[in-house]
Amino acid sequence: MSSTSPQPGPARSAQPEFAVRGAVDLSALNRPQAPPPGEPGGAPEAGGFVVDVSEANFEQLVRDSATYPVVILLWIPTDQANAELGATMGRLAQEYGGRFLLGRVDAQASPQVAAAFQVQGVPTVVAVLQGQPLPLFQGAADEQQIRGVLDQVLAAAEQNGVTGRAPGGVPATDEPEPEVEPPLPPLHQEAYDAIERDDLEGAAAAYAKALRQDPKDSDATAGLAQVHLMQRTHDSDLAAVRQAAAAAPSDVDAALAVADMDMLGGKVDDAFARLLDLLPEADADGKEKIRVRLLELFEVAGTTDPRVSKARKRLAISLY
Repeated sequence: MSSTSPQPGPARSAQPEFAVRGAVDLSALNRPQAPPPGEPGGAPEAGGFVVDVSEANFEQLVRDSATYPVVILLWIPTDQANAELGATMGRLAQEYGGRFLLGRVDAQASPQVAAAFQVQGVPTVVAVLQGQPLPLFQGAADEQQIRGVLDQVLAAAEQNGVTGRAPGGVPATDEPEPEVEPPLPPLHQEAYDAIERDDLEGAAAAYAKALRQDPKDSDATAGLAQVHLMQRTHDSDLAAVRQAAAAAPSDVDAALAVADMDMLGGKVDDAFARLLDLLPEADADGKEKIRVRLLELFEVAGTTDPRVSKARKRLAISLY
């Protein structure tokens, strides 16, 4: 890769030292083609710290180079080699977080802009500092080489007092803003706070009060079911519960206890299957216990869960 390292010089006027005029004579390209920017397999679309340059915004971009470094990529975006370099340059522009702005000039679509840089081939990369063009390199380059050139540009920019940040995106080093969750209804918050301090009775009372105020409050119904599950399993020993169920496979209460532990451990299918398998053999009292428990566990899992829909159908067939 041939390159000309930018050398710091005296500060200059922000007025452009070159103008858009004439046309650039590029030889025809007969190389593998790439899709247009933004399409699969092509370079990314402009955005963030990457802009597409035309006659309409060229002079403003040159003026802006007095505030922050501008790096110009002259390219033909549908040429595969150009597209690959454009993708690398765009990724680095976002990574550097506005320390420079990448301007992309389609040499075929904007020949007068390309002519301002007096290039005869693409891709060509040129920096602009304080209105002055600084040729960087022409042709392909790997990412490590490009980083080295960019660092030289930034060092020259700093020595000339061009230390601003380009607008247009969130720097890659910034953390995304956390999503703000909407506040819980007062009784739901009361229940949540009670669970946090291990006051399960208080949590159940808060959810029950919410349901008295609004029997259609599905979140309160689910919350109450979850609290009941926590109450039933609070002091349970998993090994002892499983041993009791294994010793008495037709004992409904033992099966209910294991199903609760399975649900608490995230084994939703096991919890449902255990109770549904026992249902046909149970007496009337046992069937009712299993039905009530399953309906409550359905709320714990979430009524839109496909496992719930499947188990609900099987429950209906077994009962009726």
